[in-house]
Amino acid sequence: MKTKNPILAAAVRTIFCVPFCGMPLLAQAQAEPPPEGAAPTVVVTGSRIPRATLEGPSAVTVITAEDISRQGYKNVFDALNNQVQNSGFVQGADFGNTFTPSANTNSLRGLGPNHTLVLLNGRRLADFPIAYEGTVNFTNLANIPSTVVERIEILSGGASAIYGSDAIAGVVNIILKKQHSGFDVNVKAGGTTRGGGADRRVQFTGGQQFGKLDTVFALEVSERQPLAAYQRDFMDTRDGTPTNVLSRRNVTAGRYMDLGGTCGAIGGLFGGSVASYTSRTGTYCASPKVGPTYWTVQTKNLSKNAYASATYDLDEDTEFFADVLAGHNGTQNNTRGLSWTSQSTSSSYFLNRNTGNYEAWTRYFAPEEMGGVEQFNRAWTDRALAASLGARGRIPGTGWKYEAGYSASWYKSENHVPRALAGIDSFFLGPRLGTDEDGVGIYAPDPNRLTTPLTPAEFGVIKGLSHSEDESWTNTLSASVNGTLLELPAGPLQLAAVLEAGRQGFSNVPDPRINAGYFNVATRSDVTSGTRTRYAAGAEVNIPVLKTVNATLAGRYDRYKFAERTSGKFTYAGGLEWRPAKELLLRANRATSFRAPDMNYIYKARGTGYYSSTTDYYRCGLAGQPLDSCDYANVSPGADYVQNGSRDLKPERGRSYGAGIVWSPSSAFDASVDYWNIRIDDLVTNLSADQLLRDEAACRLGAQDIGSPTCVDALARITRYAADSLVRPGEIREIRVNPINAAQQGSSGFDVSAKYALRTSDYGVFTVRGNYSKTVTRRSKQFAGDEVSDDLHSYESSDWPDKLTASVNWNVGRWSSTVFATRYGKIPNAAWTGYLTPTTLVNASAVYQVTDRLTVSLIVNNVANKIKHDTTGGWPNYPVGSYSPAGRAGWVELNYHFGS
Repeated sequence: MKTKNPILAAAVRTIFCVPFCGMPLLAQAQAEPPPEGAAPTVVVTGSRIPRATLEGPSAVTVITAEDISRQGYKNVFDALNNQVQNSGFVQGADFGNTFTPSANTNSLRGLGPNHTLVLLNGRRLADFPIAYEGTVNFTNLANIPSTVVERIEILSGGASAIYGSDAIAGVVNIILKKQHSGFDVNVKAGGTTRGGGADRRVQFTGGQQFGKLDTVFALEVSERQPLAAYQRDFMDTRDGTPTNVLSRRNVTAGRYMDLGGTCGAIGGLFGGSVASYTSRTGTYCASPKVGPTYWTVQTKNLSKNAYASATYDLDEDTEFFADVLAGHNGTQNNTRGLSWTSQSTSSSYFLNRNTGNYEAWTRYFAPEEMGGVEQFNRAWTDRALAASLGARGRIPGTGWKYEAGYSASWYKSENHVPRALAGIDSFFLGPRLGTDEDGVGIYAPDPNRLTTPLTPAEFGVIKGLSHSEDESWTNTLSASVNGTLLELPAGPLQLAAVLEAGRQGFSNVPDPRINAGYFNVATRSDVTSGTRTRYAAGAEVNIPVLKTVNATLAGRYDRYKFAERTSGKFTYAGGLEWRPAKELLLRANRATSFRAPDMNYIYKARGTGYYSSTTDYYRCGLAGQPLDSCDYANVSPGADYVQNGSRDLKPERGRSYGAGIVWSPSSAFDASVDYWNIRIDDLVTNLSADQLLRDEAACRLGAQDIGSPTCVDALARITRYAADSLVRPGEIREIRVNPINAAQQGSSGFDVSAKYALRTSDYGVFTVRGNYSKTVTRRSKQFAGDEVSDDLHSYESSDWPDKLTASVNWNVGRWSSTVFATRYGKIPNAAWTGYLTPTTLVNASAVYQVTDRLTVSLIVNNVANKIKHDTTGGWPNYPVGSYSPAGRAGWVELNYHFGS
């Protein structure tokens, strides 16, 4: 069909094809249209050259919209998280105490969330503005409505020669629908059989064609209730030593002071669980219910998402496209209540004029005093936007196709954190009367102020909210072409080329009142921000060597400008396909890849945190204690750290290769086996705190020259409390680290997949699918001279060594039923003394088509109501982050279609 304005059409084609207008001149002749009945060509993740089959030199896993529904996946993240390639442990929204409780991510091959490139319709998304574990950047998967997902493609292995930075472990490409006929209303609601964690969702999806204009839209609102630790009987009470709720400690004597009948007077707090507890150093008021009361193991969430897409056929050669995805999410969680220790921003103790003793007072506030546990919830308001527009089509007079466009993505997260106000010391201790010769505050407090429960109004006087704003963005201009370069005896030599230019940035802006002393906080919070610019050019060629042998070559150069410097990287990839028979494919691939340094690593102003455990080699040496029995070895929680960025980092370098076989003897059966191997060099990581502590001990104890550069650096990075300090004498105060290119990491293994469909005349169609991934090696080392660590067999690794999924689907008449099982391999227990046994979880779903327009679904996840327990590390008695404590969950789903 011809446009009514040929001048406009010609102008549009000229503008969008300028970057590659010379390319068609290389073609021998205009490509002929595919013969009638030929398989349609599609662009598959891992190649920019359209092909008629998903199978190529690298394995690509496809998750369809139907898979997401029938296999019991709650959303896009849940579908990706359950794939066998996703073997890495990650701290997600339901991990509990994490830097990013409002976000979800994945880790292909266990190589970390920053080594998996996530695309939306083949385009980059803005990073989540807060760094994962306070260190690396990643893409949030929590804001994509499943109702408009057409399919998700997962490519394992390096793909930087196609997509540039980040694609070291693989690529996840989420492809959204471009067409939809009529309108659908979808309502889903359910909860857990053990109580808590209920959720509900409403989706409205539609599409309409107006002549040359095709439109698709979707609206989604979902709400999820929190799940608290106290709602599960195996963790509603904390094991071991109860939490200190109220105490007075004579710092000089190193003992708790007698509280008389105080514990009985406040015994009604924390659900009546407060009682007197006697330790080796005296008695204080305590409760085993503090942790379970505050800890949410599933966040509260209200999500609102919208999507719109439009394509306009200007003429038979030109199509305009535009799409936009917008999300608004409100998240709340709680990992701790407000506690107070006197003079916590300085000495942590004071001089009591009434007793003449140096004392430390401690108080943990109960929900009864706050007006409800939710009064100390942390809250996040996240807003995200991704949009693209451009044109695609055929360059006139040739068989070459082009696409040119602009894409932009933006993410903003506002964080609201309850904090004690700066006046909390005066609230409990009264006015400050001065300081002693060491600068320790002097007070004459009334003990009744400490021991009397607060009213919610009084609690409001000592509590405030800090507000931080974190933002990230990215935008890209791109142009690409593909077509037949020339005809070879075995077939057409096809070429694809791409040019890209982009810019991205981020900012972390904490509440300025923190540094102004408004809150009772000692640690500074500084603004961190940065930008970088990227340029790239790449090409890919598909070479039919023989009728049965096909080769693919790709190369790309990316150049980044950041922090007043530039960094460039060339990557390449090659693949080979051999089809000795129509039903058999042998394939192999090799690629290089890279990751530009994380912007957080480059620009970080000052970050703080603590290590899970620390060994103080210096104090062990002073005490003359061997490490295996030292009182200062493997102490948990470990020392505090301060992290700063580095602008001298180089790109990480990745290498990957693989080989496989695909057998498809019929349309009813196919199977594949693939080997994969991925390695990362110059891995960016923070300086090893353990190595710094070893160096410090050697320097202080005389094993190394204390004036050597190594000793000078180590001693400058580790600060300690004074040896004669009344609190924590001689202990580590903080360790200062920064990122370096030093580490190496690698992983290898194999994937197996199979599908079989049995079609019967009377009993419908049975489809059986299975996928299995086994990690054979996972190794790393911190520095070039270090020994290689076997992470696969280390108790410190929480990654899955193997993962199996299997499903059986039965379609008969108006019924469709699916049973889906996931088997998780063994992982270390919490005590690092052995392994937890493998566990299989089963989901089931049934869909009934009531009428041509109405379907009803029943979905049950974790049919057997299994909860994996692990008591070796004590409370919370399950493997946090690896398994869910929710138990069986079920939903009823209704879908009504109207319109055409």
